[in-house]
Amino acid sequence: MGTVNTACAAPAVLEPEEALVALRADPEMFAAYNGKPLLAVRIRGPRAVEVGALARWLPCVLVGVAPDLSGLPPGIETAGFDILLTDQPEPPAPWVGPVGRGSDGQPGGTAEALVAIAAMTRAVPAASVAFTQLVRYSARLDVRDAVIAESFVYSTLQAGTEFAAWLAGHRAARARRAASSSATTTSTASASVVASGASPVPTAPAVLVDRDGDELWVELNRPQVRNAVSRDLRDGLVDAFTLAAGDPSVSAVRLRGVGPTFCSGGDLSEFGTLPDPAVGHAVRTSRSIPMALLRCADLATAYVHGTCVGAGVEVPAFARRVVADPRTTFRLPELAMGLIPGAGGTSSIVRRVGRERTAFLSLTGWAVGTAVAAAWGLVDDVRPVSGDTRPPLPEPGGR
Repeated sequence: MGTVNTACAAPAVLEPEEALVALRADPEMFAAYNGKPLLAVRIRGPRAVEVGALARWLPCVLVGVAPDLSGLPPGIETAGFDILLTDQPEPPAPWVGPVGRGSDGQPGGTAEALVAIAAMTRAVPAASVAFTQLVRYSARLDVRDAVIAESFVYSTLQAGTEFAAWLAGHRAARARRAASSSATTTSTASASVVASGASPVPTAPAVLVDRDGDELWVELNRPQVRNAVSRDLRDGLVDAFTLAAGDPSVSAVRLRGVGPTFCSGGDLSEFGTLPDPAVGHAVRTSRSIPMALLRCADLATAYVHGTCVGAGVEVPAFARRVVADPRTTFRLPELAMGLIPGAGGTSSIVRRVGRERTAFLSLTGWAVGTAVAAAWGLVDDVRPVSGDTRPPLPEPGGR
């Protein structure tokens, strides 16, 4: 999925007094459309709280920075900052301390996080700000209303220039790979599939549903593409969750993925294939994985493993319980594509880890491991999970 070049200088971190002068002179100077979509402020004294009160409704990303958490002004956590960064290890919510970044897994502190956030807001300012504005209030909505609000924003961005640029680059890259593959393949049929950019023709159902006593196992079954969410997989999940919700004899729903990873996100071969964003919104809210899962979420345990990306993080977060393999990683890459999480993540993840940490995951695009995910509440239990076999069940009384 999309990546953003982070080879840029760290943004200026303003003192609260400097930020107040700028905001009072021209409140709209920090906005997606004028080249200043990011405002980073040092958390120092009560003036920092005033900055949050002035800037929390503006069309920009508002980041607060504190080297450590000693002497914080009262009320700073609720002042309206979109992300709160500190170099203090393992800080309490909603703060984010040093965590793994990207694929190297090395700790990234405040300086590295600011560089990544600045790069994202510079590359895709409209998507970054739209995402931030959405999660500012989605936590206060009913969870289902938040899912619908997410679809409105996602659909708007589908019509934007940032997604169009990403999609053009993605299609050009696919065409180059197809041309290279076609030159070396010996199978005319295989060459046709590659050249078309289509996913491999499925040979088995995209979702397996199996009744085991009073439990319903729902298994993502596209291991050849790491269980990327296609139309078939979406429809299979919606049907499975609808079945579970409508059958009072089902006491537990167990969601897992077959193969090397639970889910790698949306199937990129289907991106940009709907007629228009309005149709996309209609489909997204009528055949909705989150809405269907919410009808039986109290019964659901999700077992995740491998590299969970996009929907692979967002969907299981709706379940009552998430069990993760110790080697699992979690990443939200959608902003780099000019979009926002579109499988309910601005609703499900916000309710598990808070809007500030959700914003951090999306605006950096960094991957975090199971230890961070467990500390934040993104997962509830850490134990071996494999895509080869069903995980052992917990002790009686658990799920």
